[in-house]
Amino acid sequence: MNTPTSSTGISTPTGPVTVWIVEDHIALRATLREALAGEPGVAHVEAFASCESVLAALSVSNTQRAPAVILMDIGLPGMSGLEGLRRFKQVVPTAQIVMFTVFDDPERIFEAVCAGASGYLLKSEPLERIVAAVKEVQCGGAPMTPEIARTILDRFSQLRPAKSDAELSEREREVLRLLAEGLTKKEIAVRLGLSLHTVDNYVRRIYAKLHVNTLGGAVAKALREGLV
Repeated sequence: MNTPTSSTGISTPTGPVTVWIVEDHIALRATLREALAGEPGVAHVEAFASCESVLAALSVSNTQRAPAVILMDIGLPGMSGLEGLRRFKQVVPTAQIVMFTVFDDPERIFEAVCAGASGYLLKSEPLERIVAAVKEVQCGGAPMTPEIARTILDRFSQLRPAKSDAELSEREREVLRLLAEGLTKKEIAVRLGLSLHTVDNYVRRIYAKLHVNTLGGAVAKALREGLV
């Protein structure tokens, strides 16, 4: 894999990475592939029309070809994107998966985040934003629109918090709250007057304490257990 993972689960890109696109719309698939193929930091782009074809490719994929980032539609023919998300995380747990869809249904968003999605974008987003999100997730970000972030917060706020054994410091809770609002680590550093390195260290400790390896998983668990 091109993207090594530390003991805390944070991926640290060391060079250009492989990106896979899973989208059944032919024209959109071609547009996304063309846009990403010319981007710095992207070594190779492959495109698929279904989750089944991705699983077939993963079964024969070598470590150099395996994806570091997967950009995937939810509304796919055959196996749904949500089921594909769960299956892909089992086969390539280090892959950062960004859901990409026309759906803004709270239940779908909730399921995707809980299943380990690293980001969630609507297809109404400008192409430049979608390309930027692929880069952002390589560096540990959790790209999502403000509307999606609010939807996630609203959905979790309806749940009864379960008692958590994780003991986060007040600063760690503050960082986690900002992550839940959809801010990047760079934006959090500016907001709190900290260095990016310091924020990254807080995120690493949060991952370790919550026993997760994605920002989406950290936010989901924290909100579910009433930590923020």
